Amino acid sequence: MKIAIYSRGIENEQNKDMDSFLEELYAHNVEPVFFQDFFNKFYSAVTIKGKYSTFNSAKDLDDSIDCIISLGGDGTLLDTVTLVQDKGIPVLGINYGRLGFLANIGKEDLKPAISALAERTYVTEKRTLIHLDANIPVFDVPYALNEFTLQKKDSSSMIKIHTYLNGEFLNTYWADGLIVATPTGSTGYSLSCNGPIVFPDSGSFVITPVAPHNLNIRPIVVPDNNIISFEVEGRTDSFICTLDSRRMVVPKEVQLAIRKEKFEINLIRLNENNFLQTLRNKLSSGLDKRN
Repeated sequence: MKIAIYSRGIENEQNKDMDSFLEELYAHNVEPVFFQDFFNKFYSAVTIKGKYSTFNSAKDLDDSIDCIISLGGDGTLLDTVTLVQDKGIPVLGINYGRLGFLANIGKEDLKPAISALAERTYVTEKRTLIHLDANIPVFDVPYALNEFTLQKKDSSSMIKIHTYLNGEFLNTYWADGLIVATPTGSTGYSLSCNGPIVFPDSGSFVITPVAPHNLNIRPIVVPDNNIISFEVEGRTDSFICTLDSRRMVVPKEVQLAIRKEKFEINLIRLNENNFLQTLRNKLSSGLDKRN
C-alpha cells in the first residue's frame, strides 16, 4: 500500500510524534510517498524504516497512490486538496494544528487511523467543490473546498458587490466583502460572519456578506446548480479574491462567476466519527450545563 504524505512542516517538539507516525506506517507495511519540501525539513531528525519515495507536485500522484494524508491543521488539508485535483485519491487529515475541524483525527487516534487505512475499513465522504471562472487568469487551481470570497483591500472603503443567480439580479451588497461557501465551508469563515451551518451533503451554497452596511441583509442558502456571478464597484481600482487560503489582487473590471465543480473530493473518516460528533466536539454545538 502506498500513501502520500503532505504537510507544510512540523515543529521540532513534534519530531517524536512524527517518529510514532512513521513507525505505524512501517508496522502496517505502508510505503510512504513524502512531499519533497516537507521531507527536506524533517528527514534528518527522524528514523525512516523501509522503502519510501517523494513527490513534488500533483502530476507526480498517479494511480498507485491509495490515499493521501495531510499532517497539520485545516489549512494544510486545504492545500492537500489542491494536489489531489480530479484524481479521486481519498484524503485523511491528521490534526497537528489547533482546532482541526476538517483534519479531525487527533494524534491520540493515530494507531486506529493507520490501521483503518491499511485494512480499508474507513468511510469516505464526497465533498462538493466550488469552481471559479474568470475572464483573466486568476488561480492556477481554480477550485476550493471551503469558500470563495471577494474582499476590499486593507483599510479601504467598503465595496459594492452586485450579485446574480443565473444572470438574474439577486442583491447589491454594500460590505467589506462577500463569501460563497460550500457546505463544507459553512463551518469556516462563513460561520464567523453569522452564516448558517449546512450539512455536507445538502447540495447548496451559502452566500454570506462580510460586515454589511444594511440592517436587512442576511446570509442566504441557494441550490448548488446555480451559477453565481458578480460585478464589483469601489473607490479603489482593485480588490482581493480568494479561494480557501489562496488570495489574489484583481482589477475591479474582472468578470467572475462561481459554479459547482465537475468533480468531488473524497474525505476519509473513521467509522465512529461523523459530522454531528465533530460539531459537538470541535464547536461545542448544543453545549449547555443543563445537558
